[in-house]
This record gives sequence, C-alpha cells and structure tokens, in this order.
Amino acid sequence: MADAVAALPAPDLRLTADAWESLFRAQVAVMRRLRNDPSFRKLPMGEYDVLFNLSRCPTGWTRLNELNAHLLITQPSLSRMVDRLEAKGLIQRKPAPEDQRGVLVALTPEGRELQREIGSAHVRRIHALLGPMLSAEELVQLMGLTGRIRDELDG
Repeated sequence: MADAVAALPAPDLRLTADAWESLFRAQVAVMRRLRNDPSFRKLPMGEYDVLFNLSRCPTGWTRLNELNAHLLITQPSLSRMVDRLEAKGLIQRKPAPEDQRGVLVALTPEGRELQREIGSAHVRRIHALLGPMLSAEELVQLMGLTGRIRDELDG
C-alpha cells in the first residue's frame, strides 16, 4: 500500500485547494446541522466541547493550555469559558502542583453527568446524519484520512 501511495504523482496546487475547500465545506454543513441539535439546549456546543475534551483526559485533570490545544478558540476565550463553566458547577480548577502559574481543570460530577447526557444524544444525531450517507468502509477511510492529516500537522 505504501508503495502504491509513493507511486502516485504529487497533487497540484489546484487539487490541494479544491480538496481543502471540499473538506471545509463538508465540515461547515455538518456543523450547521449539529448546532441546531436539541441536545445543545442545556449547554452551547462550544461549552460542551470543553466538557467533552475534559472527559477524555486519562487522569481527569489537564492543564488549561493542553486543553486549549484541542479547541478552536483562543486562550483568553477559553479562560472566560472556564470561568462560566466553573460558575455553573460543571468544572473545577486548581493550581498545577509543579508550576503555580499553571492551572489544572477537570469535570465535576455534575459536569461529567451533563457531558454524558448531551454526548449520548449528540452521537445519536451524528449517526442519524452521517450513517445513511457513508458506508462503514467509507467512515473508516474518512477517519484514516483525517487522522493522518492531524498526525502530520501535530508532528
């Protein structure tokens, strides 16, 4: 397989731009549908994304700057969002033990419960939206391609 990929000619500028545009437009179309999902009545999608990413932390805690690496918002915007989520009782924070300037954040039990509730409905909505469009093989292929892009860019 690697030899077959290596044998293909490099894409030209136009094809690269067209592929990016297609990926971006598909993502926008999906996000527009998901943004209207009733499961986000309790919490906006951006705030849910913070809860979702915190739910994936192996220790339960992560540094604020590490969390920011997984989100499409600026560090100051994340800090304000963390303030809001903490005020709602959904996340907690504490100073990083090895660096008193650093901040660690984690879900509260209430935050974990809300993340699971919204997440369950959200996953069903994603399946209802994409499942009829793409086969299992195509979904695996899509995951492989987007994963490869992320891996290459993240280094």
